[in-house]
Amino acid sequence: MTENDGADDANTPHSWQSGSDQSWRVTHLGRLLGLALRRFDERVLALMASDVAVPLALSNLAARDQVGAAHIHITRHLAVGGSRLTELAASAGMSKQAMADLVTQCEAWGLVTREPDPYDKRARQVVFTASGLLWLEAFKQAVARAEDEFRQAVGPAVATVVALGLEAYGSN
Repeated sequence: MTENDGADDANTPHSWQSGSDQSWRVTHLGRLLGLALRRFDERVLALMASDVAVPLALSNLAARDQVGAAHIHITRHLAVGGSRLTELAASAGMSKQAMADLVTQCEAWGLVTREPDPYDKRARQVVFTASGLLWLEAFKQAVARAEDEFRQAVGPAVATVVALGLEAYGSN
């Protein structure tokens, strides 16, 4: 019997058949980067949940896993002076519709508000509220602490190489 005699695997290349080495699927760089990002974001949110400077309602949302990585996109990408929804979505690599949904949720939580764009009266801008600015400061401090923890876990030399490598790779 040859490799392609069975009906079940007639269209399946040999490398995908059972018994072939599939370890690359869990060890490739993209997967490792994704896992590292997920772990980093989870740590940042945990630190924010316990930060006394974060407004209590937002801290409770973070503690109950109501705030997720998607909400971090707003925190990472919203300019302090405000951004149009289309700019915010493009910066975060999300669709305008998905970002609009996140903005609506963050608006309900009191993180952001929509205001008229000072340069175009037809457009609206998403801006941080006072609570949102407290959230942003807590985010900054949590990121710094999570980065320190990363340096302690892998050592300063590895942390520097990882940061430089990711910066070089991401800017291409």
